[in-house]
Amino acid sequence: MFPKILLPTDFSECSAKAAGVARSLAERFVSRIVVLHVLDEPATLDPMFRGDIPLEMLRTRMEQFARENMDSFLARHFSGFDRFDTILATGIPYREIIGNAREAAADLIVIGTHGRTGVEHVIFGSTAERVVRMSPCPVLSVRQGGKQFVDP
Repeated sequence: MFPKILLPTDFSECSAKAAGVARSLAERFVSRIVVLHVLDEPATLDPMFRGDIPLEMLRTRMEQFARENMDSFLARHFSGFDRFDTILATGIPYREIIGNAREAAADLIVIGTHGRTGVEHVIFGSTAERVVRMSPCPVLSVRQGGKQFVDP
């Protein structure tokens, strides 16, 4: 049903929840997962973010951090599962997710969401919301926290 699943990750707890869902779906439908992490390019260009650190040094550090976190993320969530590929991209996260979904011909995107509302949502925006609106394929958003409803 979903031969290829795109799993964007920022290595957060909500990405961990999404990874569990993506893996369960992949095991059930014998899917391949593409794990994507996007280095946020606009952040690297902001002098307030990088201070006096030269841009190339900052990029190198961010790439190293991303590779180390990707390895750790894969070890935690995909141990014993070998149907996955990884992509490290640089750019604006929602654009890279949409572009990689198209390029990889993803059948489903499984994305974690923090579930921010109000002022937090206005300030930080929602990558997941933009992905849902612009995706070339179905999107399953997995919310961090939230209430669990159980039948009595």
